[in-house]
Amino acid sequence: MEDRIEEYIGALFAHDDALLNALREEADRAGLPPISITPRAGRVLQVLLKAIGARSVLEVGTLGGYSAIWMARALGDGGQLLSLEIDAAHAEFARRYLDRAGLTGTVTVRVGRALDLLPALDGQQFDAVFIDADKEPMPTYLDWALRLTRRGGLVFADNALWAGRVADPEVTDAATNAVREFNRRFASDPRIDGTVLPVGDGLAVGVVR
Repeated sequence: MEDRIEEYIGALFAHDDALLNALREEADRAGLPPISITPRAGRVLQVLLKAIGARSVLEVGTLGGYSAIWMARALGDGGQLLSLEIDAAHAEFARRYLDRAGLTGTVTVRVGRALDLLPALDGQQFDAVFIDADKEPMPTYLDWALRLTRRGGLVFADNALWAGRVADPEVTDAATNAVREFNRRFASDPRIDGTVLPVGDGLAVGVVR
C-alpha cells in the first residue's frame, strides 16, 4: 500500500523529465554513487523555495547536479545557486547537465572541500542552504548554514533518517552518530524551527528564526 501511495504522489507531483532521466542514467553508467535525492524530495525543495521567494541558494554537495537542477528551476529571474563539490569529475559532470538544462548562468559549481570553502562565504546571506554531502561533518555544516542563512530563510538536509540507522541504538559508527547529532541540534537549536519529513531518506526542513 505504501509503495502504491508513493507511486501515486510521484506520478502527480514529482516525476523526472527527459533531461533528469538522462542525467540519472548517465550518472549510473559513469559510476557516480546512486545517492541523489528522490524526485519527491526535489519537488518539496522547489515548493518551499518558491514559498519564500528564494533568489539565492547554497548547496553543500553537488554530485551530478540533479538536486541543483530541481532547486535552480524554482528560483526567480536573476536567482543564483552556488554548489560546493569536492570531486572535480563530479563537478564537471554536473556542469555539463546544468548547461543542457540552460542553467549555466544560474548555477555555479565550486570545487573543493566544503569545510575549506565555507569560510570564504562568511558574511554572505542566502535565502536557503541545502546540505547533502559527507555525513561526519553534518553538525558543522549546520553551524555554517545557520550562519549563512537569512532570518526567515530555509535550511534543508538530505539523509536525516540515514536508512533508519539513526533509530537503531546498536548502530554507533561515526557517520550515523554525526547524523544523530545533526538531528538533535536541528530539533533543539534556538536559531531554527525544524522537523524531518519522511521523504526519501528523510528530508530535514527548518526555518531560521
